[in-house]
Amino acid sequence: MLIDWFTVIAQVVNFLILVWLMKRFLYQPILNAIDAREKRIAKELADADAKKAEAKKERDEFQHKNDAFDQQRAALLSQATDEAKAERQRILDEARQAADVLSAKRQEALISEQQHLSEALTRRAREEVFAIARKALADLAGASLEERMADVFMRRLREMDSQAKEDFAAALGAASSPALVRSAFDLPEEQRAAIRNALNETFSADIDVRFEAAVDLVSGIEISTDGQKIAWSIADYLASLGKAADSLLKTQPRSETRTEQKTNEHGT
Repeated sequence: MLIDWFTVIAQVVNFLILVWLMKRFLYQPILNAIDAREKRIAKELADADAKKAEAKKERDEFQHKNDAFDQQRAALLSQATDEAKAERQRILDEARQAADVLSAKRQEALISEQQHLSEALTRRAREEVFAIARKALADLAGASLEERMADVFMRRLREMDSQAKEDFAAALGAASSPALVRSAFDLPEEQRAAIRNALNETFSADIDVRFEAAVDLVSGIEISTDGQKIAWSIADYLASLGKAADSLLKTQPRSETRTEQKTNEHGT
């Protein structure tokens, strides 16, 4: 069998041309399209990874901000709670201090009222005792109360102990003015002379004396000179009565104070 080399060569050439044409116009575009697609896909994957990384970064940042916000909120809440507690304690302390001040003022007012009442009671008792003693002495002894008090005062002068007598004698000697004799009543001249004689005998000297009436003594007699004083009055006998009245009156403020303290404790 004879080979037609022309035909073979023509077919080979045609095949080569066909291969070149297919490569040129078919395979190459396909390969280019595939490469472009692969590049596009790779780019899209890279973009997707970048977006994923960005999303993760944003999520981490959001989580961090959220944690920071939670911490800040917890800190602010704790601070607000502490400030509220401190303010509550401050208000309670101020209220307690105000209550203590009010209680102290109330106590002072009660003590002052007690003192005024005690003084009024003492004055009233002195006046009553003075009136009763005056009437009793006038009815029973036939002597006025003034005369009897002058007698008691002179007896006390004569019964002074030696030290008191020396001190008063020194004061009389150092005085630049007459000794002052004060009484709750105007002494008659007879009693004044008797008191002068008692002073002269007691201190063995000629004592210059000036007499003066003083209602505030509430029935009594006193002699004073250069800061020294000798006194006697019915008030001496009323001292125990005044102490008893004070003791009686003091029980009332204490009871009210305890009641007030219990009220404050229940209120607190």
